[in-house]
Amino acid sequence: MKNLAVITARGGSKRIPEKNIKEFCGRPILTYSIEAALGCKRFSQVMVSTDSPKIARVAAQYGAKVPFLRSRKNSDDYATTAQVLLEVLSEYEKCGYIFDTICCIYPTAPFVTAEKLQHAFDCMECEDADAVVPVVQYSFPPQRAFVIQEHLLQYQYPQYASARSQDLEPIYHDCGQFYLCKVKRFQLHKSLIAPKTVPLIMPETEVQDIDNISDWEIAEMKYRYMEERRKRDEDK
Repeated sequence: MKNLAVITARGGSKRIPEKNIKEFCGRPILTYSIEAALGCKRFSQVMVSTDSPKIARVAAQYGAKVPFLRSRKNSDDYATTAQVLLEVLSEYEKCGYIFDTICCIYPTAPFVTAEKLQHAFDCMECEDADAVVPVVQYSFPPQRAFVIQEHLLQYQYPQYASARSQDLEPIYHDCGQFYLCKVKRFQLHKSLIAPKTVPLIMPETEVQDIDNISDWEIAEMKYRYMEERRKRDEDK
C-alpha cells in the first residue's frame, strides 16, 4: 500500500506569531510531527502542505518533502483541512502519484509519536476501518454543563442535574492531532470522519489544544512529563 503523510502548516497565525515553527522544548514545533511520520516507516512520502517559504525551508531541513506550495484559496482562515488534503491529493495525481491512505498530521501536535501512528495503522487494518482518529474523554461530563440565561445559571440538560458523574455515558472529543483515512473513502465523503471511523482513546496528559501562550506552556509541561515517563518505562 502507498501511504501519504500530510502535515498541514500554513504561514498565517494571528494569536501566536509563526506558531507552526515556534520553538517548543528546544526546537520548532513542526519538527515533532515530521519526526513522528518519518519514524513510523509506513509512509511512502512525508510532505508538508504550506503557503510559507520559511516553513517549507524548516520542513525540508528536517526531512519532509514540499513538492509544491499551497494555493492562496486554501491558505486563508476559512479553508478546511479536508479542502487542503483534497488539493494535495489532486496535485499528486497530476504527477501520477496515487495513494491508498492519507494521514493528516497537524503541525502543533508534539504528542504524536511514530508508535501512535503505527497503532493507528494496526487499528485500521484489524477493524477494516475507513478512518482512525485520536480522541480524549471530556474531563467533566458535558451532560452537567451550565448555560447563562439573563445573567442566571441554568442546566443545559436538566434531566442530568442529579445524575452521578460515574453513571453518565463518557463523551469524547477530537484530540486535534492526526487523522488516518482511506483515500477513496475520504474523497467520496470529503470528511475526515468517515462512516466507519475507529477511535484511538488518548490520555488527557497527552492532549493539549494550543491556541494561546498559556496553552503553549501547558503543552510543554505535558510533553516533558510524557518524555520523563517514557524514559522511566525504558529503564525498567
